Amino acid sequence: MVDFLAENNICGQAILRIVSCGNAIIAELLRLSEFIPGVFRLKDKADQQKYGDIIFDFSYFKGPEVCEGKLEAKPDLQDLDDEFRENNIEILTRFYLAFQSVHKYIVDLNRYLEDLNEGIYIQQTLETVLLNEDGKQLLCEALYLYGVMLLIIDQKIEGEVRERMLVSYYRYSAARSADSNMDDICKLLRSTGYSSQAGAKRPPNYPESYFSRVPINETFISMVIGRLRSDDIYNQVSAYPLPEHRSTALATQAAMLYVTLYFDASILHSQQAKMREIVDKYFPDNWVISIYMGISVNLAEVWESYKAAKTALNYTLDLSNIKEQASRYAAVMERVHTQVQQFLKEGCLREELVLDNIPKLLNCLRDCNVAIRWLMLHTADSACDPNNKRLRQIKDQVLTDSKYKPKILFQLLLDTAQFEFILKEMFKQMLSEKQAKWESYKKEGSERMAELADVFSGVKPLTRVEKNENLQAWFREISKQIMSLNYDDSTAAGRKTVQLIQALEEVQEFHQLESNLQVCQFLADSRKFLHQMIRTINIKEEVLITMQIVGDLSYAWQLIDSFTSIMQESIRATPSMVTKLRATFLKIIKLQTHDIIEVPTRLDKDKLRDYAHLGPRYEVAKLTHAISIFTEGILMMKTTLVGIIKVDPKQLLEDGIRKELVKRVALALHRGLTFNPRAKPSELMPKLKDMAATMDGFHRSFEYIQDYVNIYGLKIWQEEVSRIINYNVEQECNNFLRTKIQDWQSMYQSTHIPIPKFAPMDESVTFIGRLCREILRITDPKVACYTDQLNTWYDMRTRQEVTNSRLFSEIQDTLGTFGLNGLDRLLCFMIVKELQNFLSMFQKMVLRDKGVHDALKSLTNTVNPLKGIVANCGKVYSTAVAKTQKIWAAYLEAIMKVGQMQILRRQIANELNYSCRFDSKHLAAALENLNKAILADIEAHYQDPSLPYPKEDNTLLYEITAYLEAAGIHTPLNKIYITTKRLPYFPIVNFLFLISQLPKLQYNKNLGMICRKPADPIDCPPLVLGLLTLLKQFHSRYTEQFLALIGQFVRSTMEQCTSQKVPEMPADVVGALLFLEDYVRYTKLPRRVVEAHVPSFIFDEFRTVM
Repeated sequence: MVDFLAENNICGQAILRIVSCGNAIIAELLRLSEFIPGVFRLKDKADQQKYGDIIFDFSYFKGPEVCEGKLEAKPDLQDLDDEFRENNIEILTRFYLAFQSVHKYIVDLNRYLEDLNEGIYIQQTLETVLLNEDGKQLLCEALYLYGVMLLIIDQKIEGEVRERMLVSYYRYSAARSADSNMDDICKLLRSTGYSSQAGAKRPPNYPESYFSRVPINETFISMVIGRLRSDDIYNQVSAYPLPEHRSTALATQAAMLYVTLYFDASILHSQQAKMREIVDKYFPDNWVISIYMGISVNLAEVWESYKAAKTALNYTLDLSNIKEQASRYAAVMERVHTQVQQFLKEGCLREELVLDNIPKLLNCLRDCNVAIRWLMLHTADSACDPNNKRLRQIKDQVLTDSKYKPKILFQLLLDTAQFEFILKEMFKQMLSEKQAKWESYKKEGSERMAELADVFSGVKPLTRVEKNENLQAWFREISKQIMSLNYDDSTAAGRKTVQLIQALEEVQEFHQLESNLQVCQFLADSRKFLHQMIRTINIKEEVLITMQIVGDLSYAWQLIDSFTSIMQESIRATPSMVTKLRATFLKIIKLQTHDIIEVPTRLDKDKLRDYAHLGPRYEVAKLTHAISIFTEGILMMKTTLVGIIKVDPKQLLEDGIRKELVKRVALALHRGLTFNPRAKPSELMPKLKDMAATMDGFHRSFEYIQDYVNIYGLKIWQEEVSRIINYNVEQECNNFLRTKIQDWQSMYQSTHIPIPKFAPMDESVTFIGRLCREILRITDPKVACYTDQLNTWYDMRTRQEVTNSRLFSEIQDTLGTFGLNGLDRLLCFMIVKELQNFLSMFQKMVLRDKGVHDALKSLTNTVNPLKGIVANCGKVYSTAVAKTQKIWAAYLEAIMKVGQMQILRRQIANELNYSCRFDSKHLAAALENLNKAILADIEAHYQDPSLPYPKEDNTLLYEITAYLEAAGIHTPLNKIYITTKRLPYFPIVNFLFLISQLPKLQYNKNLGMICRKPADPIDCPPLVLGLLTLLKQFHSRYTEQFLALIGQFVRSTMEQCTSQKVPEMPADVVGALLFLEDYVRYTKLPRRVVEAHVPSFIFDEFRTVM
């Protein structure tokens, strides 16, 4: 008959595929359960208020038109809904596909069962498949895995959350869900009312009503339960021959039976005989079981509502039985722990001892693992609801009677793991050398016999041995017999070897050969080799398989976490352990940051004592020694496989260091960069200095320790600190993005070495946002004026210095290039936001306001053509400004904010460029030359399109931009932040805005244009840069018209002054000319651009006034 799992056996392959899919679906569900968007839980009030109107449960399906109508009635809600869809559709799709896979799984299983019944698979029926060993296992697993899927979904993804996610997916992807089986999926996964919270009441008829939502063939369920009840489907009992280990041997099957019984709950409710049989076979001494990868259940709790099950389990839960089991395992643990420690003594586990005592060693391993399993499961907090009095009493009794001490159990777990590891390694080594050794022993034994034959031939000289042809012939025959032993036929070879050993013992006895010591020695050696052959032939792979089965720890997948504190405690006690490393790093950081001062390059002899710090330096040396011992221990460990996962101790060490570094640095930045906005003067500089000292301490400690731990400390420092800062920048920038970057999408966040998230303290999400907003607060043009020549901000009222360019050097010292670059990126987002707000404001206050619109139309007609002179210009301009007065306050605020941020971006670029040239001059030179070369090629292409140009899919320009910005080789003022459409009256509005603000400024010979009255604050550099940036976002003709309007204003005003014989140049003209000077300087435009609109003699006269 064809093997059931053969590739050409369609029946076997079909069920194998279904079961494989089942395991993959469970893995995906467990993965996804860690990425449920928090917003779907609607736990906090903020989420409820914001998203309550756009996230629906299944009540949505009763009247979708009503719900959608409410959304359409409110544009704000509609906008929020669109944004929510963009941010969550990807993860919702992933969840939906997982839910769909669960439904498809049970549909496929039902179809397979139908095909079996209808005879589609030739010579195969449900009965024949269940008679086949592989078929029986796969069919039982298929039903069990479906039950596990449903339980995991309910436990890990709450019912309400599932409903909200399914409804959201349905709403956001209507086209895709129209032809799908959405209705069936919703029916299967609607909320059951179950809650995994401690103390939550179990819903009635749960989970059997949930399991019966998709009907399954009752005969199939009955037969699967029958097989699980009666058979040892995995043949596990052979690995646990002792009767007291039977419940552990059948633990996997017991978990499968527990799940599948819910498909036929009548057994649990009323079939007492069957339940008694099940409990007697699987649960006579245990009531806490692991159903899948460490998900454990307490039968005393979950079977409470099932009469037959509860009655049957009462015998197990009898206090005397609990006491007996707990006491038995306490005694077993004490006995086996002593045995294991004895075996682990240096030199005890030798090859001969192992080969002679395989059964004894395996029994010890079984006892250890069974005791650990029972105690871990029955003392676990997760398996005992603290609100259930009966469960609490049972657990307390177990703890008392088993004399449970977590530390001792954990120590036994470690010792058993070590014992298993040594045995496995020895067996693997012996298995790999088995044949070679057997052949070697065979050859040696045969040669000994041949030599003895020669001795009795009388030819070979050996002291006083007479010639004996019979013995000569006999030994030659024995030699041939030994050589004829066949390695492949181990059973026959073993039996024959035993007979040969007996023959050698008899020949020595009957032929009185004891008198000759040399002959006796030869015979003893030969017997020894034959014994070794028997030992070697007994080395079988079955022993390794048994050890693998016995050593299974999947039940503790989640329970092991409860031992973390004990691990850390026991490790802390010894310098050769992990947490010592962590604690030691922290101490070294503290010592290097606070206690040990860095020795300067030059030092006076009499000050040497001040820098010696012998005590702290001795402490650092001691801690370094402890770390070195630990590292040596870690690096001596071998790379090993845990299942299919490769575990590299060196990588584990590095990952552990990275985790601790990320945690510490993220916490330090979060706590260190918080500012009180009311503090005077600002806390910014002192806090940056403190933070720089802390970061320098971390940095120096890593630099110092890297050689002792055999890691690239500075590489790790650079990678992790850049990751922390970039992640925080990304999170802060999410505030300005419609489609947000979720944690699972972030290239900086990692599930393996996660960057911690902290609750926001103000409108900023992270420390980088707080830093940026504090800088914006102290350099606000309403309170501080900027002097471009000195790169300094002064308080507008007191004229005291607020801050200067040193601020950015301090940020560079604290957060490095990544921090400054991140700050620059955040300012870009803020500028974009301001410009978008400005455009909305322009539409609303200028274009939709009839009065303003008419005034602008009238002025446009008056000033055209722009090359001419405006008659009675004073009145014309003042009337236009007066009619548009109401828009200037909002206009000024937007322009000043953009200008302020552009000043900060210029300062950051200067600092980045300076540090790049200083720290990495070759990189700076290479980037500048590459940038010039690319720009030259692009210019050449536009002059001659046949020349090459980077294609659309070429990422060169995008990638080089990132490098240039990080090196400060860019001009923030030339950046296009937003895409714009044509705006009517835009140049003339900007011109009116400028002349409306000029009276607020006055010229100062030392400082240029300054604010006339602090009560009406305005600052010239942000004004110029703000207008420049705004105009840069539009077509260049707008800028030309704007400059032409200023030129016309200057010419017209000068013409009026000349006609009225006013001797001095008016202040507004001086202001306008100064604005043009600054404009040309900042944009680096040629002077002729403004001289085309303002005659050069006016500029000459203006300079005499200055």
